[in-house]
Amino acid sequence: MGNLTRFGISLDKDLLEHFDALCSLKGYTNRSEAIRDLIRMALVEQRWNSEPCGAGTLTLVYDHHKNDLARRLMDIQHDAHECIVTTMHVHLDHNNCLEVLVLKGEPQRVRLLADRLVSCKGVKHGVFTATTTGRDLD
Repeated sequence: MGNLTRFGISLDKDLLEHFDALCSLKGYTNRSEAIRDLIRMALVEQRWNSEPCGAGTLTLVYDHHKNDLARRLMDIQHDAHECIVTTMHVHLDHNNCLEVLVLKGEPQRVRLLADRLVSCKGVKHGVFTATTTGRDLD
């Protein structure tokens, strides 16, 4: 991890207590690790659209019996197959399916694909989570 630099921050006592509780809940052994993760998360979010290649996951929940939805989702995925690394399809119950897609490619194209799938009529819930390919992040 290169050269470490120490710096101080000032926080309201109540905010620090909430932060310490969150660190404990998430299993951080110290505040520094938690703050590093928060900084990395902010950097990934800030850089994502300007990177040449981005990655992310898309999670969809839908009723596969509705309005030929499964076929429409599959058609959209086939049209953008170069952005899809892999998919996982889970039958939650008789009607509802959970689908997770791992996406990778030019960020605007990946985001457009995610938006097209989430906005399909009949999708009950969809969320895209952008992440980094990890190349420029320590």
